[in-house]
Parts: sequence; C-alpha cells; structure tokens
Amino acid sequence: MAFISIKGLKRQYKMGQDVVVALNELNLDVDEGEFLCLMGPSGSGKSTLLNLLGGLDSPDAGSIVVNGQEVTKMDADGLARYRQRQVGFIFQSFNLIPTMTAVQNVEFPMVFAGVSPAERHARAVELLQQVGLGERLNHKPTEMSGGQQQRVAVARGLVNKPDILDSKTGEDIMGMLTDINTRGQTVIVVTHDPKISTYAKRTIRMLDGHVVDDKYSG
Repeated sequence: MAFISIKGLKRQYKMGQDVVVALNELNLDVDEGEFLCLMGPSGSGKSTLLNLLGGLDSPDAGSIVVNGQEVTKMDADGLARYRQRQVGFIFQSFNLIPTMTAVQNVEFPMVFAGVSPAERHARAVELLQQVGLGERLNHKPTEMSGGQQQRVAVARGLVNKPDILDSKTGEDIMGMLTDINTRGQTVIVVTHDPKISTYAKRTIRMLDGHVVDDKYSG
C-alpha cells in the first residue's frame, strides 16, 4: 500500500459567477521516502493539491490517505494534530515571526505539540546548527539575510519530525532537502523552475487539475 494514496480528488472554487475547477478527479500514489516535485503552470492545481495534502484545505470529493490515516475524514482537532505531528511546511515567503529570534521561531510549532521547554530549546538549537546557523540562534529575521531566513524556515519545518515535508521553495535550499530525503524523509516540492525538478527523484506535471506526466529520474 502506498504511503500517500490520493483517489478521485476534486476541489473547486467560486469566483463571482464562475466556478473554477482546481482539481478534477485526481489520482496519485506516493511511496514513503520519495522526493517528489510537482510542476505546472499557474492554475494547474499543484498548490491546491499541496494544501489539501497538508490538511490546510478540504476537498469537495475524493480521499487522501497518509500512512493508513484518512486525512479527508479528520475533524478539526484531528487535522490540527496531523499538521503538528506528521507534516512540515516550508513556505517560499518564510512566514517567520519578526519579533522572535531564530531559535524561538523554530521552537514555536513545538509549543502546540506539547513538547517540554527544555526539549523544545535543545531540538531547535540542534536543527539550526544542522542548517549552518549555530552562530545566529538569537538573531531576529530582520537581522538575517534572505538565505539565512530560509534556513530558519527549513529548521522549523523539520522540528516536529514530520512524516512528510511540504515545500514551496527555491533552488537555494534544494541541497538541504536532498540531504533530508536521503535520511528517509518524504519530500514534496511545488515549483515553476525546471532546475529545481532536477533534484527530485520523481517529477509530476499537472494541467487543469490533472496529472499529465509522471516521470522518475535515475
């Protein structure tokens, strides 16, 4: 059985008098430990798929099963636990809290996961050191470069030891994601950039809410 199994997924949005179909009966299986790249033009459905997989949105029809759990049948509390414990997010805009230091930003998701303060701090420091920011632990986002902020976002995405790492990111951190993937982490990246897809072991191209191409590399 696939680690992620997506069947008949449909999602549509109303924009004024028009109905926009973002996903149309989409089917997709992903094995544990895959490094998957989702590509396609704007409006192809790739970001919608990532949001549904991450439990940030709900489909109109179809199912998403992750590691034997049907995400599409979870209530609000179940989805919150799923996002806290099984999915890590790295956003292209970083979404760091400007008033917090690097270590506080990385610690923050663990507050909601019920991790003790001592363990939160130790885990945050360890991850920041792993991404090369051991000297920047107490710096706020405004005191760091864009690349350093991106590394903080990577550390924060990993801090709850998620089963899946969802990413909307750029070329700068693909080497780090590759290293993370070699340790068994399932990584899914959304991008427009063909250069980024060369890092992935599998590239899926989407158009009009469908998978139109599915290729493995190497």
